[in-house]
Amino acid sequence: MSTRTKIKISDDIKLRKMLDAEYEKSSQVKLCKYALLLATHILTIIEYDDMNNSIIRNGYAVNEKWQKGNARMHDVRQAGFQIHQMAKNSKDNVIQTALRAVGQAVATAHMTEHAMVASDYAIKVINLLFPNDMNVVRQERLWQIEQLKNIEDMVV
Repeated sequence: MSTRTKIKISDDIKLRKMLDAEYEKSSQVKLCKYALLLATHILTIIEYDDMNNSIIRNGYAVNEKWQKGNARMHDVRQAGFQIHQMAKNSKDNVIQTALRAVGQAVATAHMTEHAMVASDYAIKVINLLFPNDMNVVRQERLWQIEQLKNIEDMVV
């Protein structure tokens, strides 16, 4: 069953469906790895100047611990909430949207669907940076598909 877009974005529906098909075949651990990669990617695109922020670092660390069976769901949820609070406090729409992608990425350890929501927030960042440029949207979706395909799936 395919996921639905939960936010308003200009997207290439065909490529999103391709990503969704890869998502459907992936384990939660694989999706966590993908989502964290996506989060770093989108922060790099916006040239985020606080990549070593302790809240973001903690979110990544909690997600990675969860992947190994060493974190509680409560810890995962709290880490995601803290990043979403950072987003809410941001006055810059691009940074706010990118941080929402990061929060969703961390939360993928809670529910797999957060990986698709993170990918949609990444597209929203692209929409904000490159209004009405579907070529850049397509490039981003193709990057996302390729990254997810190339992560080795691990059965837990």
